[in-house]
Amino acid sequence: MLAIADNFFAQFALPVGFEIHPGKLNARYRKLQAEVHPDRFAAAGEAQRLQAIQLSSHLNEAYETLKSPLRRAGYLLRLRGIDVEQVAQSDLAPELLFEQMELRESLADLPEDESAFDQLHELNRKAANRLAERQGQFVQAFAGNRLEEARKLFHELQFLHKFQMEIHKKEESLESVADF
Repeated sequence: MLAIADNFFAQFALPVGFEIHPGKLNARYRKLQAEVHPDRFAAAGEAQRLQAIQLSSHLNEAYETLKSPLRRAGYLLRLRGIDVEQVAQSDLAPELLFEQMELRESLADLPEDESAFDQLHELNRKAANRLAERQGQFVQAFAGNRLEEARKLFHELQFLHKFQMEIHKKEESLESVADF
């Protein structure tokens, strides 16, 4: 039976790095999951069934982590011994804090009807552009072994990702109002 590798990249036979080929990740995941799926071991002994469940769970976690750019960035930093859970106010540039306030105010000031959709799409476009820019900066910092800079960029990525989620939540809220 398949063994758990040292890290998620090794589990899928991918090079350790931010840039990954999604098709290779997906294909490798499907192949490995087919090998260890618990249904294949329904008639096996309890130890093998338990091992299949653990491996399947591990593959799911590894896949979800590598599939998500944000989770992948955090995982890469953790592989290098960087604690990404603790965020100090000094980790965030004053410009970022100001940008956060402006963006959140823009979102809060939107009308609660269909007329907000165009503005929401524009906010989402801006956030997506900033996210792509920061991801590029993260890749360069990480590749250049500037781990403190990469950690700070990771926290910016977290904010932008969360902001996009808030935009989507607002869109869903407005869509449900518009349906009535």
